[in-house]
Amino acid sequence: MTRQARYEAEVLRVWGDAQDGAHDLWHLRRVWAHCQQIAKAEGGADLKVLQAAAIFHDVINLPKDHPNRADAARLSADHAVQFLAGGFDQATLDAVHHAIHAHSFSANVPATTLEAQILQDADRLEALGAIGIARCFNVSGQIGRDLFDGADPLATDRPLDDTAFALDHFEVKLFKIAAQLHTRAAREIAADRVDFMKQFQRQLATELSPS
Repeated sequence: MTRQARYEAEVLRVWGDAQDGAHDLWHLRRVWAHCQQIAKAEGGADLKVLQAAAIFHDVINLPKDHPNRADAARLSADHAVQFLAGGFDQATLDAVHHAIHAHSFSANVPATTLEAQILQDADRLEALGAIGIARCFNVSGQIGRDLFDGADPLATDRPLDDTAFALDHFEVKLFKIAAQLHTRAAREIAADRVDFMKQFQRQLATELSPS
C-alpha cells in the first residue's frame, strides 16, 4: 500500500459513514494536487509534509455551523501527528501539525512556514471557481441557507447576509479569500476562478430578470 493510500484509509476510517460532498476524498486529492502544483512553481517545499497535511487536513470534519468548528483544524492536526508518529522525525511532525492547524480560515492561525502557506492556498482554491460554487451551494444546503434572495440576488439594495443566502457568501468571504493568498501560483489560478464566479453572478442575475 502506498503512503497516500494508507493516509486515505485512515481518513475514511475516521469519517465512517459520514457523508459530505464538499469535504470528501476527492477534495483531499484535489488539495494535494494543488499543493504539488504550487510547490513546483514556488520551490523549496517539503512534499512529505505537504502530502500528509493535505490528506489529513479535514480528517476531523465538523459542520460549518458547529459551535466547535474553529477547533476542527487543530483536532485534525493532532490526529495526523498521532497517526504519523514513528514514521517521521519530530521536526516533520511539527511541520505537518502547523500546516494543518493554519489551513483553516476559522482557526485564524497565521501560516508561518512555506508548507503551511501552500496548504492554505491549495485548500482555499477549492472555494473558488466552478468547484467553489458547487461546494458553496452544497454546504449551504447542509446548513439550511437559501440559494439567493430572489428579489435582489446580488444585494443591490440590501445588506449582504451569507447566513441566509449562499450567493452572498461570494462577496462576504470567497472573493476576500482570493485576495489573501500567499503564493503567486495560487493567485494566478484564483484570478481565473474569481472571473468565472463573477460571470456566474451575472448569468444568474440575467436569468432572474423579467423578460
